[in-house]
Amino acid sequence: MIEIYLFVNPLGKYCFNMERQLLQFIEEEYGTTNLKNKKVQFRFLPLVNLQTIGDVMQTRGIDRQNLEERNNLFSTIYSASLDCKAAQFQGKKKGRQFLIKLQEAVGCNDIPYSQALSEELFASIGGDLAMFKEDRQSEFVKEAFFSDQKIAREMGITKHPSAVVYNYAYDCDFGVLVEGTNSVHRIQELCKVTDESYQIFTGQQLHTTDSKFTTGASHLSLLSN
Repeated sequence: MIEIYLFVNPLGKYCFNMERQLLQFIEEEYGTTNLKNKKVQFRFLPLVNLQTIGDVMQTRGIDRQNLEERNNLFSTIYSASLDCKAAQFQGKKKGRQFLIKLQEAVGCNDIPYSQALSEELFASIGGDLAMFKEDRQSEFVKEAFFSDQKIAREMGITKHPSAVVYNYAYDCDFGVLVEGTNSVHRIQELCKVTDESYQIFTGQQLHTTDSKFTTGASHLSLLSN
């Protein structure tokens, strides 16, 4: 049984590339028709904090001390994160499709982010646009976003992309934190076990204790590039 949490920048091309590689691996390794039987699922969570904003500024060559640019960037990524949460209200598949479309448009194709762009992209994947607009303005979407940030804090996540993988096919239950854009192969290694059944966990099952991420007697290992 496996659970994967993937913390991403909803506008980032590096996160986009990692997601595509990971989804392709799962499809090729297990097949889309077998995903439910194997209980392979994902949870994509937009991540926004001071460090991630600073990292994006550095990547783009923006002075970290530029408060105006920092505030603008925060506002944009925060807005995009709410878009993603609203999309997820219409199902995990729709949420995943929208996230990838948004990252591709803004992160890869340099199309300026706007609410109009988000609505256009959501309509292009066959989503209910009227419901999307309504949900986007609701307090439920904001609560869902802040719940994601709480999960990230409890897991000790500070950067994107980061993935937390729980694999219950082993004798000892454990969680593994994998960070960096070149870590897909490590996630693949964690998924390749002899057990035929996998499952994605929920955030309520996860918490932090003394810098160790645990669930019961489990432990967290940190792998970096």
